[in-house]
Amino acid sequence: MKMEHVTIQTACLDESVKFYREIAGLKIQREMKGPFSIVFLANAEDETCIELIESKDICYSGEGISIGFHVPDVEKYHEELQKKGFDPTPIEAPAPNVKFFFVKDPSGVMIQFI
Repeated sequence: MKMEHVTIQTACLDESVKFYREIAGLKIQREMKGPFSIVFLANAEDETCIELIESKDICYSGEGISIGFHVPDVEKYHEELQKKGFDPTPIEAPAPNVKFFFVKDPSGVMIQFI
């Protein structure tokens, strides 16, 4: 079984699409426009997607969930995001070959870069 997508309902669709394209490096795979808009983003076709659903009434507003992305150099990416105006958490290193930090997406979802 393959995981298809993770859905985030958001009141700020354009900002969220920009975040996942520019910060997480994902590409738009497909879009649906109608009474509400839906955008699917992934690294490539047939990979697990982030599904963003525009919703003014129901949107993510909690804690306790994170989505992780691999980056080649955690320290370098941490510095890059600081320069772009983000407020990343301090880098954590719970094991010898594991380093990561978090930033929040426009909806408040914790995004981990590991």
